[in-house]
Amino acid sequence: MGISNWTRHKLIGWLSHEPEHPADLLSDFNLLSDEIKVGDILLVEGQSQISRIIKSVTQSRWSHAAIYIGRIRDNTIPALRNRTSEYFSGPDDTPLLIEAILGKGTILTPLEDYRSFRVRLCRPNELSLEDRSIVVSYVIEKLGTDYDLRQVIDLARFMFPYGVLPRRWRTSLFHHNAGPETRTVCSTLIAEAFQNVEYPILPVLLVNDLGYTSLYRRNPRLYSPLDFDLSPWFDILKFPLQSFDNQASYSKMPWKEGDEGER
Repeated sequence: MGISNWTRHKLIGWLSHEPEHPADLLSDFNLLSDEIKVGDILLVEGQSQISRIIKSVTQSRWSHAAIYIGRIRDNTIPALRNRTSEYFSGPDDTPLLIEAILGKGTILTPLEDYRSFRVRLCRPNELSLEDRSIVVSYVIEKLGTDYDLRQVIDLARFMFPYGVLPRRWRTSLFHHNAGPETRTVCSTLIAEAFQNVEYPILPVLLVNDLGYTSLYRRNPRLYSPLDFDLSPWFDILKFPLQSFDNQASYSKMPWKEGDEGER
């Protein structure tokens, strides 16, 4: 028996509510905004209940991933430009991300919305312009897709001892379940887009008895935000409030005496 719409709505509201939290003052978001490129992955440390579940399961501070698609007016493909315009009513020069959000589905979000969050950029190394365009086209076509709450519930099961779960809940993580194919979560959407152009994230590597190496695609439903951080094919970009232009320039940082940082 499925849950009622009222129960589902309340559950989603509780899981996705993002409480107020201190801004990340140690990073330069303006510099990140200037340096971000189309196809970059923005990793986010959220504080909602669902974010805590994902961080606990993956043992990572990163709970969410979004992909940067640039500005609507800069898209040279009319069909894609028109589709993005259907899902975003703001100015066409707004820097935009595509992300899958619980309770909202796959949507367009201004990059500016993550100014106060702790974030990190992951850049696909040497991704060709042609494949970059295919990746962006893929995620744009997914706009409006529902968020897969079942996949989140599978994650939440790991928060409880296996023995106390009802038997019907003891399915394996991300076990195939019949249902709409138009549902996704943030990492799955992005993983599918890159696998669509055969760009590696964290493939399965097997070596046979003769020493031959083979790579196998992982199930995109098994990816988490952490995997883009761990992937050797994605460059990690950070934008500290004060960067070091030359050797030992960190010694010129405005340190203050005292134990204020211990409070």
